[in-house]
Amino acid sequence: MTAGSSGFVAALTVAALASVGVLAYQASADVPSDLGKAHALASASAAAKKAPRDRRHPAALPAASGTGQRVVYSLDDDRVWLVGAGDKVRRTYKVTPGTVDPVPGAYAVTSRSNAVTGTDGTPVEHVVRFAATDGIAIGFSSAVDNSPPSADAPARTGGIRESRADGNAMWRFATIGAAVVVIR
Repeated sequence: MTAGSSGFVAALTVAALASVGVLAYQASADVPSDLGKAHALASASAAAKKAPRDRRHPAALPAASGTGQRVVYSLDDDRVWLVGAGDKVRRTYKVTPGTVDPVPGAYAVTSRSNAVTGTDGTPVEHVVRFAATDGIAIGFSSAVDNSPPSADAPARTGGIRESRADGNAMWRFATIGAAVVVIR
């Protein structure tokens, strides 16, 4: 590469970064004040109501739980479904909720952390956050030692605890922007 072409590449890089900065600023100006709260999607309009269940098959995906690739989380059943293309359930499993529940509705994964300390003081991994309620982050995680959350934790917690195997599956499935539908 010559000195002239290096300068040209540098100028293009600076121009691209400046464009991204301007677009990011413009996008941030359009961010709704209720970001992180439930937004009703047409495909998840029934999320606030108790979604119909197949009583003969309690692990079956509830009707009216959205469409397309998504994570479905049932507050009443403490169960998660990882739903792939064509509404095919890839995995379903029981979870242990924290002390703070998300509001039923449709969300998107907003952040992820490979390893952190949970609000209950437990080292957790594969944290997938999708909501906030009363300033408390809500997300799925698994304890490194596979322990359940402490029932007498002094802090209000939004962690929805999974087994390590289920947490690994969630981590691979629910990347930033993935849909999460919370139902009753």
